[in-house]
Amino acid sequence: MYDILSLLSVLHPHLSMTQLRQFSCVVSGMLAMTGRVSMRNLSRWTPKGGSYRTIQRFFHTVLPWCAISWLFFRTFLFDPESVYILAGDETIVTKSGENTYGLSRFFSSAYGKTVPGLSFLSLSLVSVKERRSYPMVMEQLVREAAAADPSEDEAHPADAHEDSKRPPAPGRKRGRPKGSRNRNKREVE
Repeated sequence: MYDILSLLSVLHPHLSMTQLRQFSCVVSGMLAMTGRVSMRNLSRWTPKGGSYRTIQRFFHTVLPWCAISWLFFRTFLFDPESVYILAGDETIVTKSGENTYGLSRFFSSAYGKTVPGLSFLSLSLVSVKERRSYPMVMEQLVREAAAADPSEDEAHPADAHEDSKRPPAPGRKRGRPKGSRNRNKREVE
C-alpha cells in the first residue's frame, strides 16, 4: 500500500501539503476498508491523522480533479506510440428516494424508458492500441439547471411524474375504495 501512496508525490504542484496529507489518508482508508463507503467508515479505517473532521475537510475542499487525472495519466500511463481518442458517455444510476441532490427522471437505454436516478457525464481518453479507457472527467448532470433556461416554455414529458404527487381530487380518498370487490373483466355488460 505504501507503494501506492508514493505515487501521490506527483500531485505536489497542484495540491498543498495539507491536501496531499488528507488525500493520502483517504486513499489508504479506501484501500483498507470493507463494506459501505461513507465518511464515518473512512475515518474508522484511516491511519493516525484521519479523523472524521479531516475527512469532512478533504471532501469540502475544491480540488482540480481534471488536472490531477491528466497528471496521473501523463506521468504513469501515457504511451507516445499509441493513438488516443477522446470519448464521452452519459450514464444513469437508478436511485429511489426524494432527498438526493440531482435526483430526477432520465432516459435509460438499458431499461428503454425514463427511470428515477442520477445522471453522470464522463470524458475518457481511449487507447486504441491497448483498447483501454482512462477516465479524465466525471460530472453529475443536474436537470434543474437545464429547466432554468427561459427558452423552454413547454412542459417536458419526463416531468409528468410531478403530476402524480398532487393530492387527489376533493371528496375522493387515495387508494382503492373500501368494500370494493374484484370484478371479472371478461363479463361485459
